[in-house]
Amino acid sequence: MVELVHACSGRSRFRLPVLADRAVDVHYIRGYVEAVRGVRGVRVNPTARAVVVTHDDTAETRDAVVRALTALDRTRVPRRMGGARSKGDGVDATPLVVAGLSLALVPVLPAPLKALVTWAHIAGTVRDGVGALLSRGITVEVLDATAVALSAARRDWMTANVTQGLLSLATFVEGTTRRAADDLLMHLMRPDLAMVWVETEDGGRERVRARSLRPGQRVVVSAGESIAVDGTVAAGAATVNQAAVTGESLPIPKEPGDAVISGSVIEEGRLTVVAEQIGDATTMARIAQFLRDALETDTGMLSKAAELADRRVSITLLTGLAVFALTRDLRRLEALFLVDFACAVKLGTSVAIKAAMARAARQGALVKGGHALEGLAAADTVVFDKTGTLTHNALDVTEILCLGPLCRGEDDLLALVASVAEHSTHPVADAVVDLARRRHLGHIGHEAVDFVIGHGLTTTVDDRAILIGSRHYLEEHEGIDFDPFEDVLATLSARSGSLLYVGADGVPHGVIALRDRMRDDAPRVVSDLRAAGIEHVVMITGDHGPTARVLGERLGLDAVHDKVAPEMKAHIIRDLQAEGRRVAFVGDGVNDAPALMTADVGIAMPRGADIARATADVVLTEDDLAGVPRSRQLATRTLRLIERNFQTAAIINTALLAGAASGRLPPTLTALLHNGTTIGVLLTAFLGGGGGVTALGRAIRGPETAPPETIPDDVGSDGDRDLDQQKGL
Repeated sequence: MVELVHACSGRSRFRLPVLADRAVDVHYIRGYVEAVRGVRGVRVNPTARAVVVTHDDTAETRDAVVRALTALDRTRVPRRMGGARSKGDGVDATPLVVAGLSLALVPVLPAPLKALVTWAHIAGTVRDGVGALLSRGITVEVLDATAVALSAARRDWMTANVTQGLLSLATFVEGTTRRAADDLLMHLMRPDLAMVWVETEDGGRERVRARSLRPGQRVVVSAGESIAVDGTVAAGAATVNQAAVTGESLPIPKEPGDAVISGSVIEEGRLTVVAEQIGDATTMARIAQFLRDALETDTGMLSKAAELADRRVSITLLTGLAVFALTRDLRRLEALFLVDFACAVKLGTSVAIKAAMARAARQGALVKGGHALEGLAAADTVVFDKTGTLTHNALDVTEILCLGPLCRGEDDLLALVASVAEHSTHPVADAVVDLARRRHLGHIGHEAVDFVIGHGLTTTVDDRAILIGSRHYLEEHEGIDFDPFEDVLATLSARSGSLLYVGADGVPHGVIALRDRMRDDAPRVVSDLRAAGIEHVVMITGDHGPTARVLGERLGLDAVHDKVAPEMKAHIIRDLQAEGRRVAFVGDGVNDAPALMTADVGIAMPRGADIARATADVVLTEDDLAGVPRSRQLATRTLRLIERNFQTAAIINTALLAGAASGRLPPTLTALLHNGTTIGVLLTAFLGGGGGVTALGRAIRGPETAPPETIPDDVGSDGDRDLDQQKGL
């Protein structure tokens, strides 16, 4: 039973029995409680079986927290994959405090107490080293334990404590970074406790929690609200923005019979939706579960530094033991243990990675560590999401065509539509109004504008009834026949993409063609990627129609996948990996998060969703797609530098090892030569290898890129589908 242990103003501590199972998912529990209205923060301590909640200082909120925890304790809480023990979500700074106290006390304590304090301080590292040796063999953890233990055994108390303090600092930074990443992911992995309106059997409405919905219930969703279920529209009309889920660049009209998906937001209108998939079965929940599974099953790719260091640690240790067994010469053993192959490799690699990360940041990309550089350097395939990456989230007017006898020309039609559309906030209206303003066209007077949600606009101009919107609306609802112009409309749609239809007094008046605004630098980026060694360039989009393939042809892409559901993006990535390809994925939306995590390296755009930036290995900080090939080139140079430094250090240290083993190099000279080698590797890594100071200067000054070439941007967003079939005005 849930127990309130302590409470004060805005803060309550509870004992939660379910935490007795140390394999339960702490992130799920934390997200569950944070979803309660009024809760500001949650900390879970599995060891103490406690949950500390910071919340609004009201009895209503505290009671809501108690009810949520009670309900949680009575349900089946998800377990971490493989039954792994949960470590909680806190970051323990105690080792840093202990390190500070030890360094302050050791210089002033008598010898016996110095030994006691030092051995107590390094005991955890020694224990971990022994555990690693028994479970995984000779690794860097074994080296760390050997380093601090050897210093303590030689009564070099200060060196032992300083080394241990640095190890504790590294552990603390790693834990803090992991917690920050968890926080960014939390809102998608959080259970849905939102309230929704449902129709009751007597025709009324009742507000219930989304998690309590049942298939078949009718959910009422109004403008500004998120759709909580996957289902079918039973009544109403609305424009629905589902960009965060499918990547569609424009709101889509929905009416009875249309399917809707969870996570979409109604921009205008109201819908009654029959729930079909609820709770964990919805699209957004499946994305969240994908992220959860990916996080739990991720074994973590070892960095090149760790791999090389682990392979080389055994050389020093085993050689030292062999020489000591043969010679019983402690002087030789001491000299041998000072030849640390892993030191130059580990530190040199770390410096090279950090220097590369600094250069990347100055060039507009945040690279999240060595594994990201490895993934970038190894990639042979780059997969782009379309909307927001290869194209902007905006439309351009491509062509304006008069159809009726009263249409006096292109500017006349544009001025008419813009004068009416300026009352709408729809992206199509924005594109038309923007072009009219740039052409300095005058405003045409009209009567009040009526909004037909999901279809278009109507008004009266000079006693003529003007209708603007989708072909379906004008033909099916208003009886305006565009069939006589079918050939020209088909050509226009194939060439441009989306069509906005205009009728006057019951007859066709004109049509305006629009397209997604392709990035000017997209062709150059694809070319630069191929020059950087990328063999396969692919595009994935949730948009419909053949225009995606036209975009692919213009950019010279190797493959284009259109009409792709959110969860299918990751499957396409897996299929490419199954072919033996190393894949980099570039995306920006919530729907891209699974693909970003599945790819060998994920790259997020700067204006992307929080979840995309949190799950990506590389985040562009400037809205410049050229950051992708620049990051690839930087990663390739860095990995080549690391390999060269490793080979150099291995050759020199092998010679030192032979000299120490033969007794020709005393410990002092061995340490001097070894540390000199390490310093040389560090300087080379810092200065960027062959580029030296010049490379560092370029990094400080920032990128020197040529201006993007000007190209004709005549690729649309959705093939020959008109606005009725995709996104009505």
